[in-house]
Order: sequence, then C-alpha cells, then structure tokens
Amino acid sequence: MDASQQRKTWMSVLARAAFSDLQTQWATLDLPLPIFQVIRPAEIGLAQVRARMGGGGRQFNMGDVTLTRAVVKLDSGEMGYSYLQGRNKQHAELAAVIDGLMQTSEYQARLTRELITPLAALKAEQEQLRQQQVASSKVDFFTLVRGED
Repeated sequence: MDASQQRKTWMSVLARAAFSDLQTQWATLDLPLPIFQVIRPAEIGLAQVRARMGGGGRQFNMGDVTLTRAVVKLDSGEMGYSYLQGRNKQHAELAAVIDGLMQTSEYQARLTRELITPLAALKAEQEQLRQQQVASSKVDFFTLVRGED
C-alpha cells in the first residue's frame, strides 16, 4: 500500500471513530499532546450529499450533512488535517494532530499499531453487530397465489 493510500486509511479511521473511543485509545498511549499551531481552527459547515436511484441511476441531491474540519501544524513541520461528519470540534482537532503525528517516522508505526488498528477493529465490530441486529429483524414477505379455475 502506497503512502497516499495509507494516509487515506488512517484519516478515514480517525474520522469515523466515535470521539469517546478515540479519546480512550489516545489516553492509553500515554503520549503527551505535541506542541502545534492551529492553522485553521475547527469549524463547522455543510456538505451536500448526492445519491443515485437504485444505486446506479441518475444522481440527485439527497440533502446536507454537517462536517467539521481542522488544520494544524506540528512544531516539527508536519501539517495535520481532519474532516469528519458531525459537529465535534475537539474530535476534529485531535484527529488533525494525530494525522500530523502519523506523518512522522518517529510515531507512525506505534500509532498504527496502538491507535489506528484497534479503532478500525472496534468500528468493524460495531458495524458487524449492527448488521446482525438488522438481519435479526428482517421480515420476508411472500404472496400466496390463489388457484381459481
């Protein structure tokens, strides 16, 4: 996997993780928050969501979703970015700081092993549990054909 794809992966994990899970995992690392400069403070905005009828039909504007974004610059020079769904400014700032740290050779392996991988596994487990809940409530409808001669 090339560096660009790796970054997309960890940014996705950071954005999709619940903030409480991200905070808990970060606290277990026992790493101090690095010194950083806020380039773009966490701000809330909207993005338009597009969809397709039937998954493959014509596109249409489905609605808006709230996004929060932040940009920071670590003292070592790395720029950290985050874009996430929702209105949590603390989440966006922490994710941006972690993105910056993930770009350093000093922290990347440890953060991948002790933060990104566990968060991805937790999210996968939550999604699997949700799919099981949905599947257990599935109702199969069928039609009986009356035989009238």
